Amino acid sequence: MKTYLVPVDFSEAGFNAAEFAADLSHQTNVEDIILMNAYYISPYETLFPDPNMMMLREEEIEANAAERIANLETLKKRLSSRVREGVRLHVKLNRSHLLRAVVDRVLHDNIDLVIIGTKGNSSGEDEGIGSHVIKISKACPVPVLVVPPCYRYEKMESAVIACDFKKVTDSMPSELLHKLLGKQPIKLAVVHVDPTDRHKNADPELLAEESALHGMLKVYHPKYHYINSENVIKGILDFAALNHSQVVIALPHRYSFLQSILHSSISTQLASSASIPVLLLK
Repeated sequence: MKTYLVPVDFSEAGFNAAEFAADLSHQTNVEDIILMNAYYISPYETLFPDPNMMMLREEEIEANAAERIANLETLKKRLSSRVREGVRLHVKLNRSHLLRAVVDRVLHDNIDLVIIGTKGNSSGEDEGIGSHVIKISKACPVPVLVVPPCYRYEKMESAVIACDFKKVTDSMPSELLHKLLGKQPIKLAVVHVDPTDRHKNADPELLAEESALHGMLKVYHPKYHYINSENVIKGILDFAALNHSQVVIALPHRYSFLQSILHSSISTQLASSASIPVLLLK
C-alpha cells in the first residue's frame, strides 16, 4: 500500500477519515496520502440565472476553488504532525462529480486504497451512509475503506474476514490481502454465517474451499468461525464487536457479504450498526 486517496468534503466525517488515514500510516508502508476535494459546477450555472436571478461568474468560481484549496492546505498542515515520518501529503482539487473524480484519480495516481467517511455534506442527518459511498464502493477499481464518523483510530491488531466460502479460490485476492495486512502480527478471524449449519454435515465442497482458504491465509494463523445467524450483517458485526476487532474485511465474490452491504436497502443498516471500519476488497 504505497498511496492512499482520501476524498474530503470538509464535513466532520471527511475530516475523521483523513485523520484515520494519517494515523494508519504508522502501521503500513504507505508513502503518499492524497487529500482530494471534488466539486462540480454545471455549465448552465454560468450561462443562465437561477430562480433568484443569480448567475455564477468565473471570478466566483475561481474564488470558490481557491477557498477549497486553502481548506485542503489547512488540513494537510494539521495532519503533517500525525503521519509517520517520511509520508508525503498532497492536496488535489477536481472540478467534476465525486465518483468520476475518485475513479480518475485512482487511475491517474496509481492509488492503492481509498479511505472515505460513511457520511458527508451530501448525506441527510437521518441517513446511515451517503449515497456517494455506495457509488464509490461499487465503481472504484481498488479497495475502499469506509470509516464510521464517530470511529477513532485504533491500532489494527484484530481483523474479521467476512466470507461465505463460495468460490473462494476464484475470488480470494490473496496478494492484495497480504499487502493490506502487511507483516505485522494481527489476530485474524475468518467468519462464515451459516444459518443452516451446513458445515456440520461435512459438505465436501465446503471443506475443499475451506482448505484452499487455509493455504492462502496460513501465514496469519487465522481462526475459523461459523455463526448461526439469519441476518448476515448483524451476525458479522456482532462477532466483530464481541472480539474487539478494528476492521471487517469483505471479500468480493458472487454471493458475498460485499454484495449484501452494497445493496441499497441494507447500506443504512450497516452504517448505522457498524462501529468499526469496513474494508471492501476488489
